[in-house]
Amino acid sequence: MWLGPEEVLVANALWVTERANPFFVLQRRRGHGKGGGLTGLLVGTLDVVLDSSARVAPYRILHQTQDSQVYWTVACGSSRKEITKHWEWLENNLLQTLSIFDTEEDITTFVKGKIHGIIAEENKNLQPQGDEDPGKFKEAELKMRKQFGMPEGEKLVNYYSCSYWKGRVPRQGWLYLTVNHLCFYSFLLGKEVSLVVQWVDVTRLEKNATLLFPESIRVDTRDQELFFSMFLNISETFKLMEQLANLAMRQLLDSEGFLENKALPRPPRPHSNISALKRDLDARAKNECYCATFRLPGDERLDGHTGCTLWTPFNKLHIPGQMFISSNYICFASKEEDACHLIIPLREVTIVEKADSSSVLPSPLSISTKSKMTFLFANLKDRDFLVQRISDFLQKMPSKPPGNSRAGRKASIVDSAPEAMNIVTSVLLLYGSEEEAFWLLVALCERMLPDYYNTRVVGALVDQGIFEELTRDFLPQLSEKMQDLGVIPSISLSWFLTLFLSVMPFESAAVIVDCFFYEGIKVILQVALAILDANMEQLLGCSDEGEAMTVLGRYLDNVVNKQSVSPPIPHLHALLTSGDDPPEEVDIFNLLKVSYEKFSSLRAEDIEQMRFKQRLKVIQSLEDTAKRSVVRAIPGDIGFSIEELEDLYMVFKAKQLASQYWGSSRPAAVRRDPSLPYLEQYRIDTNQFQELFASLTPWACGSHTSVLAGRMFRLLDENKDSLINFKEFVTGISRMYHGDLTEKLKVLYKLHLPPALSPEEAESALEATHYFTENSSSEEALQQEEQEGAGNDVQEKRREEKGTSPPDYRHYLRMWAKEKEVQKETIKDLPKMNQEQFIELCKTLYNMFSEDPMEQDLYHAIATVASLLLRIGEVGRRFSAWSGRESRDSAPEEGEPPAPHPPQDVAQELQPPAAGDPQAKAGGDTHLGKAPQESQVVGEGGGGEGRGSPPQPLSDDETKDDMSMSSYSVVSTGSLQCEDLADDTVLVGGEAHSPVATTHTGGAVDTDWCISFEQILASILTESVLVNFFEKRVDIGLKIKDQRKVERQFSTSSDHEQSAVLG
Repeated sequence: MWLGPEEVLVANALWVTERANPFFVLQRRRGHGKGGGLTGLLVGTLDVVLDSSARVAPYRILHQTQDSQVYWTVACGSSRKEITKHWEWLENNLLQTLSIFDTEEDITTFVKGKIHGIIAEENKNLQPQGDEDPGKFKEAELKMRKQFGMPEGEKLVNYYSCSYWKGRVPRQGWLYLTVNHLCFYSFLLGKEVSLVVQWVDVTRLEKNATLLFPESIRVDTRDQELFFSMFLNISETFKLMEQLANLAMRQLLDSEGFLENKALPRPPRPHSNISALKRDLDARAKNECYCATFRLPGDERLDGHTGCTLWTPFNKLHIPGQMFISSNYICFASKEEDACHLIIPLREVTIVEKADSSSVLPSPLSISTKSKMTFLFANLKDRDFLVQRISDFLQKMPSKPPGNSRAGRKASIVDSAPEAMNIVTSVLLLYGSEEEAFWLLVALCERMLPDYYNTRVVGALVDQGIFEELTRDFLPQLSEKMQDLGVIPSISLSWFLTLFLSVMPFESAAVIVDCFFYEGIKVILQVALAILDANMEQLLGCSDEGEAMTVLGRYLDNVVNKQSVSPPIPHLHALLTSGDDPPEEVDIFNLLKVSYEKFSSLRAEDIEQMRFKQRLKVIQSLEDTAKRSVVRAIPGDIGFSIEELEDLYMVFKAKQLASQYWGSSRPAAVRRDPSLPYLEQYRIDTNQFQELFASLTPWACGSHTSVLAGRMFRLLDENKDSLINFKEFVTGISRMYHGDLTEKLKVLYKLHLPPALSPEEAESALEATHYFTENSSSEEALQQEEQEGAGNDVQEKRREEKGTSPPDYRHYLRMWAKEKEVQKETIKDLPKMNQEQFIELCKTLYNMFSEDPMEQDLYHAIATVASLLLRIGEVGRRFSAWSGRESRDSAPEEGEPPAPHPPQDVAQELQPPAAGDPQAKAGGDTHLGKAPQESQVVGEGGGGEGRGSPPQPLSDDETKDDMSMSSYSVVSTGSLQCEDLADDTVLVGGEAHSPVATTHTGGAVDTDWCISFEQILASILTESVLVNFFEKRVDIGLKIKDQRKVERQFSTSSDHEQSAVLG
């Protein structure tokens, strides 16, 4: 790539000059390419440890002048091919021009201007103006893509220098955080470490410090634990990793990928080393923190914040803090935690005015509302700008809330309402109007209890995990006992989903709901801990889950609201529990007081942190459950083991997720719906299937693989929605791996018939004729069965009329069971194959053998089989033509069916050769020895022009058989190409033996030519090498490992040879 010219004072340090001319020098980094030894190891280590971008450019071009000691970098390259292209361009376009300048300063100025012009032209359409990433960051992103094989769509967010602990040895390198992956690379003294982890695979992300690992970040997946340390700013790195992992979990939860939000504020002066994507994520994090702090709607957009003071009349003090302004709210938060929070909706604001400044109130601002309240802010740094921004937002405020968005939101919430939400909604309707209850429900579902009321209750499971963690921290003695009894999962879901409304008297639970709307989930967790603490002694003495549930149920039933005027309504536990001593009543206000006194250390920030950690566990647990469910849905006769099916599922899922990463316009990414059954959640389209087919198929067909994959996809896509699920995918793969010879050939046969064979691939597909001819007999049989069934019905009616026997319903049950029974397909059910489809099959077989060790033997075998099948099809064509002429000539009388009798020779030719017939293996010429005479009778105009001489001495009968000679000479040559096979085999069937076909060109197809699957199977059985090829076992485990390596492939564009360095 071209670089902006920069000075290089020491041009030969750690570099080797490979080419030079009077104005430019091409250099290679020591340790790259061939040789290197100890110097190469040291240079490679320095490149990784000290310079993040050195390994991007193992080659460079410098501009020099004869009398100057200063060099200028003008280009760099990751491969010799890339740098040579730049060198040749300089020699062809600049050398002659530079020779006419008089001074060296003019030469250098011209070169610098030319290089800057090239760079500006290349970067003109790369990114929109104002969103440019800094040059050094672009270099790091380029290195990341080349090193880890990432596509252009994978965006680098940031990169950090750190150490990866491999065992007890730290490996210094660079950590790259992209939108979808965590990558690490290190090269120290010849030892290379490279890691690629998808964020969707992360199950644990923690910042901790131990004796073995100093302050470090721990990243766990299902099969490995990674530790990174020695960060310059570990807090910033960990926050960014948390944010990216959270986005990935969101993607698994609701299939929403990451999109840059252009509505978020951008800093006026962006930092030179921060990417536009990192700035966008920082703005997103600030916005989410703002909405969480003040419990605002998720679509609220923070515009900015500034320091100020707020006058509080109740204690007559100026409280320092921060003012936040967004599109719909003005908020204030004090510096001292929880001292004062203020939220002013802009729709309530009537007047915003600047007050007179004084020494007591510098730069004051007064905000009045419709409720006659006035708020006084002071110590504002830029009061005029702030007033203007508030005025702009007030002008944009709608006079009346739009009704359409309200109705749409209403429909979305009602559609997903489970039973637990009905309980909460009914209570809200008791205390407010329908409109007020609805908006409270919106706040509850979208902000206060996120992901609670969906099909998988993910939010409730996350808070259940938090409750278990808090129980271990605050009540360690009880925690182990509760885990043994398995009580926490049973009680927490009912407590959290209904906010205690279903387990506590209504008047008491309503008090908890009031506190919940003020302080959020913190209140629910505090009360739950206080309930366990109050019953600790009794719970420790419980022997099973039922006893523990009874203890907690009795306690909750007796939580009363003594301030309520209505009489308490006893719950089920109080009615069913018998005992001499009635349970003691507990005042709800005392319970809340105890919960605040003992567990007030809970903070909203800590709860959000724990929610993130638990969300990783819950979603990954749900994904594992989905995997097990999908694997169980696969039939047992599929042939793969459970481990192989799970590995295939992970590969299948990774391919579908990749479409969301880098191809969101694909239908698979758009149509993924987590609410669907597990089997239908992950589906792939034809492009993704082709990639998987190429890496997993046991039939390597070279360039023909994509064509075969497309046909297999159309064969598996039974509902024609251009997507296949995992069950369909595994079914297709299993047929190629675990079927016997007949099953594998049947699959290969179907791949060359409609619907697998598209009309574009077979322009002359005449399957309709064969279908009609085959189905005629079945239709006649069906009519006969209907007549017999009608006769049976008449007899049954007569029996009923006579009253001799009751109606036999078992007969109808048997008929219904027979209709429902899945009819297993046999080889006789397969339609016949015409000539063009047979040619496509031969092309596939030819390409399939091109990479096999027995390549030559397979070519000879398939040549023999193809020649034999061509003759069988030709004989069948002549037999059908002869039968048609004889039926027309005989003109049978009406009602008398014709009875054609083909010649005995032709009937014999239709029979396939025996499996052990050595004559068939020699090419089939002797077996079809009577074909020459028949060919002379049927088609006298056939010529033998263009035929090659036979490769071996032929008998007199064989020399007369032009078709036999041409067939053998065409298909038995070792250097045969598939295009030659297609053209010449058409000539055999359509030119030499049909008067009609002689008028066609070489690409004509005989419409009467056809063969059946039984004939193909019998012919292939005559060649043991073909039988062995299709019956040999292939280990799909190795294919899966190779596919995973491809997903984490390294860039091969750099010719940094590790073997050479180590040598």
